[in-house]
Formats: sequence, C-alpha cells, structure tokens
Amino acid sequence: MSSPDATIHPTAIVEDGARIGAGCEIGPYAIVGARVELGLGCRVGPHAVITGRTRIGDGTRIFQFASIGEEPQDKKFGGEDSALVIGRDNTIREYVTINRGTADGGGVTELGDRNWLMAYSHIAHDCRVGSDCVFANGATLAGHVTVGDFVTFAGFSGAHQFVTIGSHAFLGMYGGVGQDVPAYVMVSGRPPRPRGINAEGLKRRGFDADTIRAIREAYRTVYRLGRPLEDALAELRQQSAKVPELAEFVASIEAGQRGLLR
Repeated sequence: MSSPDATIHPTAIVEDGARIGAGCEIGPYAIVGARVELGLGCRVGPHAVITGRTRIGDGTRIFQFASIGEEPQDKKFGGEDSALVIGRDNTIREYVTINRGTADGGGVTELGDRNWLMAYSHIAHDCRVGSDCVFANGATLAGHVTVGDFVTFAGFSGAHQFVTIGSHAFLGMYGGVGQDVPAYVMVSGRPPRPRGINAEGLKRRGFDADTIRAIREAYRTVYRLGRPLEDALAELRQQSAKVPELAEFVASIEAGQRGLLR
C-alpha cells in the first residue's frame, strides 16, 4: 500500500497493510505497523516506531527514536481496539511518546494541526489536543487531558488526568497543574498558580489592545474580586456579546472537570 513516490530506507520495516502516502520518507531502522496511515509528504526519522491504529496527516515530521501509537500506559487497558489520530504539519521531535486511547476515554487520542512537540514530551491516552500548540522539552500530559489551540507548555510542565486547559494558555517551566486552566491564562511557580493573562502571546497572534484589555478585566472579575464564580461568569456571558473572545474564556471554565485552578 506504499505510494511509488515514497522513499523507504532498505533497513526500515513497513508491515503489510500500512498505507504510505506519496512523498513520504522513512529512515533507517524505522518501524511502521500494519494499521498505520501516513499522509502525503510525511517524514519518519531513523529508529522511530509508529504502531497501532494510527493515522497521521500530511506533512508531519517525526524525528528519530519517537514512539507513536503504542498501547496506553493504563493498567485497565485490556488490549481493546483503540486509535491515535494526528493532524497535518506537526513536528514531533526526538523521543516523543504519544499513546493510543482506551475504551474508558472514547478509544481515541487526538492531536490537531501544526503542533510542535519537543524532545521527550509525552501525550497520554485519550488526550485531545488542539492545533498550534507548543510542548517544550519534557512536557507531559496524563490521560484524558483536553487542550485548546495555541497553548504553550514550557519545559517539564504538565497536567493531571482529566484537566482542561483553554486556548492561548501558558504553563511555565516545571508547572504541573492538577486543576483546570481557563483560556488566555498564564500559570507559573511551584506550586503553579495563575499569574494573569498571556498578553504577549495574544499580541503575537493579532489580538488588538481593546480585546486584550477586556480579557484582562475578565481575569480580574474571576480571580481578583472575590465574587462567586457563577456570578462572575454570568456577567462575562453578557459582556461576550460585545467582546466575542470572552465566550472562549467562559466556555473553557464551564468545560472543566477538575475545578478551577486558583
């Protein structure tokens, strides 16, 4: 099932049944399992292993020694059929590990488009990660974590099982969060605590000054004024009619399962 335009090193092992798209490059001693699908122009480095029911989108680069689509690290896993779905144009660096899903979590681990995963980062079973995220070296997600778009994980940061992290959030180095982080919020320290909004990241992504000011005031409403959370969210729902970006802030809080990180 390999495209004639694919380049596969003679020492690589591509099992029968694997689907290899046009323009793919598979390096020395790499292993591609029978249920793997590689889109157009993917690159698989030396000694990388891709296994299980794994689908990888066009243009994704997987560097040497990565392990993609292996069984979940979950003692309850009983060999049930599960999958890993990775989008387009992702960069997956050395020794990154991404595991398939489990029956308890819907059976699928998902990763969006244009994510940048640096060396030794880990995405566990049943995680759902959006697009344009950065995982610095050693960043780790436990199982069932939900991550929005444009989230940045600094080195050795991570999240507890079932945590929700909203879009445009930033987790500082060594910050392991055990509760939910809303959209736009910056977390740092040991133990990690909210430190305001990710204003610099928002500027880089084209948010104008008025919108950033409104997001900063929304943060103050939730975190600084001492009001009941539901009252604060009710006010922000009304304000989102004028500033649509506030709806993302509110939705990310309401979607959480672990309670708001304070």
